[in-house]
Amino acid sequence: LYFSAQDGILLLYHIKDLQYEMKLCADISQPISSLIFSPDYTFLLLLTEQGPVYSYKPAHSGEAVKLLDTCSSCFLAADFLIPGEKYCVSVTTAGEVQVWFLEDGTCLSKLNLGTEVHVT
Repeated sequence: LYFSAQDGILLLYHIKDLQYEMKLCADISQPISSLIFSPDYTFLLLLTEQGPVYSYKPAHSGEAVKLLDTCSSCFLAADFLIPGEKYCVSVTTAGEVQVWFLEDGTCLSKLNLGTEVHVT
């Protein structure tokens, strides 16, 4: 079970029977708003409340890597484009939809919806 609190720390709770072990996976030092696994569970996207999106590879147990950043508005949501885990799509609060190449964070395409986006 992966978990993050307002402190920006990604934790793994390994639960077996009635016992559990907690492991610190990554510290991005800003509140994490969403955790999204790729379809094959090789990547975990970490969306922050302040804008940037990070990638974490559970099998490698390394640090979270900043993939995407925005200056004009915060990312509201992101998800993997399937099949595979090479691309993701995001939307900002300003209404900009973007397609990203996850390997290096390159923005491949943008579409401005012309309206602010909210979660309901």
